[in-house]
Amino acid sequence: MTDLSSSSYGQRPSRFASITSAQWKSWHWQQQHRLRRPEDFDGVLELTADEREAFAACSDRFRVAVTPHYAALMAPTDPECPIRRQAIPGLAEQQVHSFEHSDPLAEEAHMPVPGLTHRYPDRALLYLSHNCPVYCRHCTRKRKVSNPTTAASTRQIERAIDYIADTPKIRDVIISGGDPLTLSDARLEEILGRLRDIAHLDVIRLGTRNPVTLPQRITEALADILSEYAPIYINTHFNHPSELVPGATAALQRLVRAGCVLGNQMVLLRGINDDPQTVLSLNRRLLRHGCRPYYMLQCDMAQGITHFRTPLKTGLDIMDHLRGRIGGVGVPDFVIDLPGGGGKVELVPDYIVDRRPTEYGETIQFRNFHGDHFEFVDLDIDDQ
Repeated sequence: MTDLSSSSYGQRPSRFASITSAQWKSWHWQQQHRLRRPEDFDGVLELTADEREAFAACSDRFRVAVTPHYAALMAPTDPECPIRRQAIPGLAEQQVHSFEHSDPLAEEAHMPVPGLTHRYPDRALLYLSHNCPVYCRHCTRKRKVSNPTTAASTRQIERAIDYIADTPKIRDVIISGGDPLTLSDARLEEILGRLRDIAHLDVIRLGTRNPVTLPQRITEALADILSEYAPIYINTHFNHPSELVPGATAALQRLVRAGCVLGNQMVLLRGINDDPQTVLSLNRRLLRHGCRPYYMLQCDMAQGITHFRTPLKTGLDIMDHLRGRIGGVGVPDFVIDLPGGGGKVELVPDYIVDRRPTEYGETIQFRNFHGDHFEFVDLDIDDQ
């Protein structure tokens, strides 16, 4: 198996030239040495004047944190690098639009107890941490992620788990944050054990971007814990093929061997992954390593991320391109998470070209991915 440090250690920036491989592959070392200030990027990136100005402008709104691993994947001299744009602030973040929301999905409005969103009848979202290895600039939870004053206390988490245990209609729990893998192995094992003991829970899901931004966190010890409580459904968040370096794919393979069921939630981001070939390449590579493309998410109406958003047509065109060029297992659902807590709705391209009544019911003309047309008779059973 590929060493979890190998892919980025060999291309580490000059700032980390004296760091040993053992240090680099330690997830604790990676967390402790995250890059936060402009001067931290000396010997890593050639920051532009706009990027430096954006650092100062965002310091009191949404802080910066980048693991050395993720920084090593960035193009040092290209501010349009798709990895760099996801983690380095830009001045466009300061633009405020009237339609933006600090809590676009109304997660706080659907909290029966602090730290737990219960919007769908059978599902609940449990927040364990508001810390992440990398603070993604397109984050939909900027209102609290990176803010240490909003961290979930032990008592808050206990109350949330008690609510789940006392609510039998909840069959599915999504563990989220921030990133829940910022917690220690011992704390994660304790929480997973409590959840697995709840008889009415069918599904435990865990949302994490660690395989992308901190693959060193996916240790054998963590895999053993996840295996003990299998199946754990893990949704991760690769947005671009360049993130699938050998260390990241090794982390995915380790999770697969631990019995985890892997899915990817890609956010559609302007200038980063908003073309069909990039998404097709990403999805092919994810499947090769046991991770199914699960969602392609329209970027939310959160504050400061409108510059990342694309027209809905962009996503529909990508979906149209994927059909017929990759098997169904590689075609995600294209969804919008509706503002105000409306939940997710799926968008699909329109394949119906024409429809006309016939003696059997209705004849519908469809187009396929090549643009060829085919007729299908939709029976009206009541008339037979």
